[in-house]
Amino acid sequence: MHIIPAIDLIEGKAVRLTQGDYSQKKEYNARPLEVAQQFEDAGLTRLHLVDLDGAKEKRVVNWKVLELIASKTRLHIDFGGGVQSDDDLRVVFECGARQVTGGSISVKQPDVFERWLSRYGSEAIILGADAKNEKIAVSGWEESTAVWIYDFVENYVDKGVKYVISTDVAKDGLLQGPSFELYRNLQDRFPDLNIIASGGVSGMSDIETLADMKLYGVIVGKAIYEGRIALKDLSVINNG
Repeated sequence: MHIIPAIDLIEGKAVRLTQGDYSQKKEYNARPLEVAQQFEDAGLTRLHLVDLDGAKEKRVVNWKVLELIASKTRLHIDFGGGVQSDDDLRVVFECGARQVTGGSISVKQPDVFERWLSRYGSEAIILGADAKNEKIAVSGWEESTAVWIYDFVENYVDKGVKYVISTDVAKDGLLQGPSFELYRNLQDRFPDLNIIASGGVSGMSDIETLADMKLYGVIVGKAIYEGRIALKDLSVINNG
């Protein structure tokens, strides 16, 4: 299983929110590059970089941070947040992202997302399927929809999606454990899909459970920043 540490960005700084609430922001480091280099030094090879300003403003904002981290590390970066147009996508790839996650765009402008999938391929475009009570949530989780997550994912699997990052909004940032049932349901329905769990990881036992489930990957954020998980322990279980 791939261990994917996360850096969430507001005003160019590494922060974490709780359940996507911008009023519950905690800043961890004003220099995200330092954080990324710590991940790399620990033997981790991937990074989930999220532009929270972009998610809110519906355009990519923190592209300079992406460019800096991509130029100063060898991390495989997947980038999400605010990628809403062809220009946004072009900028993100030009700045060094290896993959881009489309969340809101895949809900609100499916024709655009499908065009990206066709143009850049299923290895480069990740489906963002974030949910609250199994209903898709968008725009930095500030908007809920009536779309059932399994129907949503099935539609895009039929169109060639191979990777999905799914966050249970109700779990995110609470350090109370991931939504194991959600990921088991996704696995049962889509056995060939590369599922990346996100949100709620509280310690190594959660990661070990997800690894036993043979998920493709897990995104870890707050548990690292709050000292619940040591980077050296992550590097042992990580598959690169």
